[in-house]
Amino acid sequence: MKLDARALRALLASPSRWINALLLFVPLAIALELTHGDPLAIFLTAALGIVPLAGLMGEATDALAHRAGHQVGALLNATFGNAAELIITIAAIRAGLLEVVKASITGSILGNILLVLGLSLLLGGVKHGFQTFSRRGASVSVTMMTIAIIGLLIPAIFAQAIEPRNHDAVEYLSIGVAIALMLVYALSILFSFRMPKEETRAMPGETTTPEHNAWNLKVAFAVLSVTIVFLAALSEILVGAVEPLVRANGLTELFVGVIIVPIIGNAAEHLVAVEMAMKNKMELALGITLGSSLQIALFVAPLLVFVSLAMGNPMSLVFNPFELAALFATVLIAAFIAFDGESNWLEGAQLLVVYVILGLAFFFLPAA
Repeated sequence: MKLDARALRALLASPSRWINALLLFVPLAIALELTHGDPLAIFLTAALGIVPLAGLMGEATDALAHRAGHQVGALLNATFGNAAELIITIAAIRAGLLEVVKASITGSILGNILLVLGLSLLLGGVKHGFQTFSRRGASVSVTMMTIAIIGLLIPAIFAQAIEPRNHDAVEYLSIGVAIALMLVYALSILFSFRMPKEETRAMPGETTTPEHNAWNLKVAFAVLSVTIVFLAALSEILVGAVEPLVRANGLTELFVGVIIVPIIGNAAEHLVAVEMAMKNKMELALGITLGSSLQIALFVAPLLVFVSLAMGNPMSLVFNPFELAALFATVLIAAFIAFDGESNWLEGAQLLVVYVILGLAFFFLPAA
């Protein structure tokens, strides 16, 4: 298939712009893996290569969604919104790193709400002062996020009483909760279809930017297909380097999963959210951050339960108390910020401080 000049210019001058220069790390990571290079170098090059691939995948999905119409577009974004992270976690499940998978789920929610939203509020507030957004959309998203945290909290609490008597019942509980969360997610997508268009931006089915690129359907499908292939390859390389990296640098799998992996998988989307806030489009920035968190909690996490079963390496939804405490604190502070429909730079700084505190806590937390 031939790319026309307009599509090629759109590819090179995409919203991620200079991030596409990091594509040079894709062949470098593959070369280091084939030559059995240093684990740290392999991990870093694979991570840097994943960042632009995730960005290109998001843009291809956005182009398809824009041309497919609002409702089909919402479903495409709901399906592929966190595809990069889903591919990484599937590779981790294959490698048996289930704690890294659950930690990355936690880290994605923390990163989106505390780091990305915090940075968006801070920079947007410094530039524009007080910024406003839809209270209705934000309150719906925060309520959905609260339900998601309850869904992740219940298995951990009840597993303490269930597991000593019936270990398999914990797995069945996780499956039941996963089905319930996915059902709520489907209902939220249906609800977003029936809302006025301006109110859907903070819903889980809408996490895109308003600046659509010039790709046609063939180009978008081609880019999406190619990035999926290379993302799968680099995800395997990245995950394969995790255990040597942990042993060599004194890190824990929990810290790698909570802090490092989510930043890698969502870096391009994070930059778009900050860019929207600096353009005084806070409702879009909020939609990207909260919408991505909802996709992770209500769609990706439950889906991984079934993926792990199919791969013969079952993963439960039993998170450790430290992860649950961090998630509860994150949703609580997000609710306080979202419900008044107004933001400022101080609230952004507060979110970033909470993220730093949690990051330090997970860094010093010893391995189990």
